Amino acid sequence: MRVVGLPSSFYYVARRVPPELSLKAAERLRWVCSWQNLRDEGYSAAKASQLLGCSRASLYRWQKRLRRQGLLALEDRSRRPKRRRGPAWSPELAEAVLQLRERYPRWGKDKLVVLLRRESHQASASTVGRILRRLKARGALREPPRGRIVARRQPRSRPYAVRKPKGYPVTTPGDMVQLDTLDVRPRPGVLIKHYTARDVVSRWDVIGAHSRATATTATAFLDTLLERMPFLVRAIQVDGGSEFESGFESACQARGVRLFVLPPRSPKLNGCVERAHRTHTEEFYEVYAGDLDMPSLAQALQEWEHIYNYVRPHQALDYRTPAEYLGQCHPELAPIGPLSHM
Repeated sequence: MRVVGLPSSFYYVARRVPPELSLKAAERLRWVCSWQNLRDEGYSAAKASQLLGCSRASLYRWQKRLRRQGLLALEDRSRRPKRRRGPAWSPELAEAVLQLRERYPRWGKDKLVVLLRRESHQASASTVGRILRRLKARGALREPPRGRIVARRQPRSRPYAVRKPKGYPVTTPGDMVQLDTLDVRPRPGVLIKHYTARDVVSRWDVIGAHSRATATTATAFLDTLLERMPFLVRAIQVDGGSEFESGFESACQARGVRLFVLPPRSPKLNGCVERAHRTHTEEFYEVYAGDLDMPSLAQALQEWEHIYNYVRPHQALDYRTPAEYLGQCHPELAPIGPLSHM
């Protein structure tokens, strides 16, 4: 086998092939070369940089890097600071945030900071947000998966209930309670009819679940609603669902509760309870891991109702709970007894 060598000049040139530069590095190289050419023609460094429209300090810096390290030194360098600010919170605060978020997986930093202050932890909402972000980055905190839970409703005509009068005042807790049902499908083949009643003024919620949505179950929930609301309910507003017809309307009339029905295709007029459905879906059903039989679910829902009314800060109430709102703004309607936190 015959080996043929190449001239030494070829290897000399091959070792000095200019690297591929980015557009920005190539532009810097042209500026340095043009600046040097102007200086060779007799221009001062300041005048040459002025003609090129580039900072003299930058041109000196690029020229120095080019002489010492070659063409690749003109590429962008990392701007990461040499010393980064470390966490300014204590391990105890981080552990408290982790425990609260695991207990209430759908609550954000604004609600968690209120609960932390109740436990004598002083922290801002932005600090709690940074703690949550760091916990997620480390894998110590994992968000529960979001399920696909939908509601299906079909409007119907209402022969008895009336539209809410235009001038009907809603200023005191109990003036208007919005009531609605939600189809919850936590797993294939399982359907739960979830009832939510929300007072428009105080945001006080009463919730329940049944296997079917009928006038009988709606009437049973009406009794639950009137029992658990800490104030007198004067009017209830519902949509066109068949469960709110017939026996339910008769029950409202017998109990002296006014019943208003929405026009067809107008869920926005029941916006408070529609928003409550989303809250209960995200903060309860999507993180609930217990049994789905009705007794177990009813017990869990009652515990969640207590948390919702006594523990959960509400943005609409200036981050107060409904119980705190009643105690401060309507003390005559506030629940009697200590507000225990579950």
